[in-house]
Amino acid sequence: MQKTSILGRLEILADAAKYDASCASSGSVERNSRNGRGVGSTSGGMGICHAYAPDGRCISLLKLLLTNHCIFDCHYCVNRKSSNVERARFTPEEVVDLTLSFYRRNYIEGLFLSSGIVRSPDHTMEQIVRVARTLREVHDFRGYIHLKTIPEADPEIVAEAGIWADRVSINVELPTAASLARLAPDKNAPRIEGAMGGLHSRIVDARDARRKYRSAPRFAPAGQSTQMIVGADGTSDTQIIDKASRLYGRFGLRRVYYSAFSPIPDASAVLPLQRPPLMREHRLYQSDWLTRFYGFAPHEVSEAADANGMLPLDIDPKLAWALKFRDRFPIDLNRAPREAMLRVPGLGVKAVDALLGARRHRSIRLDDLARVTNSLRKLRPFVVTSDWRPVAMLDLADLRARLAPKPRQMELFG
Repeated sequence: MQKTSILGRLEILADAAKYDASCASSGSVERNSRNGRGVGSTSGGMGICHAYAPDGRCISLLKLLLTNHCIFDCHYCVNRKSSNVERARFTPEEVVDLTLSFYRRNYIEGLFLSSGIVRSPDHTMEQIVRVARTLREVHDFRGYIHLKTIPEADPEIVAEAGIWADRVSINVELPTAASLARLAPDKNAPRIEGAMGGLHSRIVDARDARRKYRSAPRFAPAGQSTQMIVGADGTSDTQIIDKASRLYGRFGLRRVYYSAFSPIPDASAVLPLQRPPLMREHRLYQSDWLTRFYGFAPHEVSEAADANGMLPLDIDPKLAWALKFRDRFPIDLNRAPREAMLRVPGLGVKAVDALLGARRHRSIRLDDLARVTNSLRKLRPFVVTSDWRPVAMLDLADLRARLAPKPRQMELFG
């Protein structure tokens, strides 16, 4: 029997939204209601879904689907039309009331809204946009709003989402067009990328207008993001890295999110029986960071993969790359440029910047590294300081085994 109470439907639709990972709210415009006007804020509070900004700030969002009814039959989706799951649906007005009620109770600071496709893509997209428009226009809501848009909908309706939302996103779903055609026959890769291109053009135009005229309207000021499912097909990590790089380059995305495939009830026979290791998802995020913040080109990250194009699970991609190209090390931390220091395993961006600041006044010693990183064991073979030189450590045949994390017994009741 279908649940009809608000709490019953919230239980279903909030749980159904957990498969969408792309709900971080970094990059939004700062707005608040401290002057006595409006409702909401883009900062503070605790809530239902916790996302994290690049500065480590925890962001709480009400994350739910408008409905888990869907006319599409994507094999990997628990809400596909052939799935035997309990269905529920909110009206736009109910989502607005929930958002305001949760905010006033200090549960959330924003809304992440997605939906299954009900009746038609245009109808569903209009309902999603109506929620955001009502929050902004009628209630003067100044909190964060992230809308998941539908590429099959009319481009003008999709574009209206960017007028009211801080961030918009369209899921590419799978890394290759062949996999999308096989596992999501109702979706079309060129259509998805076309919709992403349309949003990107409007975001760029709005930013250009804001540079000239401060009164120009904003359009998705926190940009757009996307999500790829990992492990539902045979796509290798190098193919995923290449796809993500092209998406960043073509559409100026703020983030590409990776979601490890999770087996679902009554799954299609074309899907794998087991989920991929969660560590694979983690390694892809690390590779994403290498290209975005550490100066690695996508083909360089791919060089850390094995012959099958898969990143190692026992060590991180930067360490795997360094072990493969030992001739580029050790790096003299008292003389090397920032770009070279960022390639040292165990050194993050903040640590490198701290070392660059310190070496203006004195020579870097091994003790200085211990203050900025917890990975001194990993660092030693790859760096030279005023009191340390690795000598022949880079030539050791078992160096990888020495640097890989030690196996540990899992706790029975942990």
